[in-house]
Amino acid sequence: MKVAFHTLGCKVNQYESEALQEKFKFGGHEIVPETDVADVYVINTCTVTGLADRKSRQFIRRLRNQNPDCILAVIGCYAQLQPDEIAAIEGVNIVVGTNEKAGLVEIVENYRKNQGVDVHRKDYDAITEFEEIGMPVSMDSRTRAYIKIQDGCNRFCSYCVVPYARGNIRSRERENIVEEAQQLIHSGYKEIVLTGINTALYGAEKDAAPNQGLEQIISDLDGLQGEFRIRLSSLEPTVINADTVTRLLKYKKLCPHFHLSLQSGSDHVLKAMKRNYNSADYMEIIRVLKNHDPGFAVTTDVIVGFPGETEEDFQDSCDLVAEAGFSKVHVFKYSKRSGTPAAEMPNQINPAEKNRRSAALLKLEGEVGRRFLEQQIGTRRTLLIEDVDCQTGMISGYTENYIRVYVPGDSTDSSPQINAFLQVSLTGFYLDGMYGEPIT
Repeated sequence: MKVAFHTLGCKVNQYESEALQEKFKFGGHEIVPETDVADVYVINTCTVTGLADRKSRQFIRRLRNQNPDCILAVIGCYAQLQPDEIAAIEGVNIVVGTNEKAGLVEIVENYRKNQGVDVHRKDYDAITEFEEIGMPVSMDSRTRAYIKIQDGCNRFCSYCVVPYARGNIRSRERENIVEEAQQLIHSGYKEIVLTGINTALYGAEKDAAPNQGLEQIISDLDGLQGEFRIRLSSLEPTVINADTVTRLLKYKKLCPHFHLSLQSGSDHVLKAMKRNYNSADYMEIIRVLKNHDPGFAVTTDVIVGFPGETEEDFQDSCDLVAEAGFSKVHVFKYSKRSGTPAAEMPNQINPAEKNRRSAALLKLEGEVGRRFLEQQIGTRRTLLIEDVDCQTGMISGYTENYIRVYVPGDSTDSSPQINAFLQVSLTGFYLDGMYGEPIT
């Protein structure tokens, strides 16, 4: 069969889709682009916002129209939360929720024999074991590879459906993580990104045994042989604090770039969100990181228009964004999610006001991001080359603190090649990042 994938949402979804593609290939099936006419379309869904749900439904209909005779399988978080809603969409054949994906190949093959909508899911509170889908042996990127180390969340922030969609905390066995990292390094990948639904919760369900925890995994990988670096996809201040990051900073291969979700700079809103930290706690983490390396990049998420958020609360968010000096801020308008406490809170913010606050914060984000880049002028960083323009020889990629950098080169064989590290001096702004000069 020809099988095509469309993936929405987070890096965990992308990782799982890569692993499932490998399972289909191993089963003798052909993976084709989603624009092709395929026998099977797999849509790996996200449900973090109402917009994500709508996008999932749009792609369901689009791919069904592409081949009305296809088998259409909808998997992922939206499938976990709303299986009946998805099964009722015309043309959907298979619905697979969280922790049932590993059997997708067999489910699809069995469906060819037994027609009718086929739904596979467990209730979120019954999901207790980490699901080993498999180890992707090839990824779209030739330089950067993701390793899923953890799944699930038990924080239950008042606005979030993720714990219901992903289930309890489950951590992957250390040996499997290290084995996959070794395979990827041997295959030539120079950047290993550790990802999970709440990465910092790795090992938390095992009562913090001495051989568990995120720091242990970073230590394991930091000790591996090879020229590579380690990046964390995200950290949650609901789990980590200044002491935690201080311990992590000793690992030499760990990139000086954390995605540390803020969500709000207002202590009043953070309490309503059930985030279990305040703005002072957050800023203490920022100070630790910046004292370690003034160029340490911190990216974040901020929600505007949370129920009851006053103009003063919103200004607190703006003030913290300006003070923290983020390299990038992802701004989200609060999206009411059925079944969460925030959906029933009074003083819901109207859409027009959410739009205004979003636009204002995005404007500030642009200014703060540019200020961060300006502070990097004259510094030296290590670039991982990800692209070389064959005509101009212009080299581009990302530094360890996640700045997109462009470096002049030439088209000769002596030019640096993709997937090589290059020492550069950052000299100024350029396109969507910075201009760099190679250091000889």
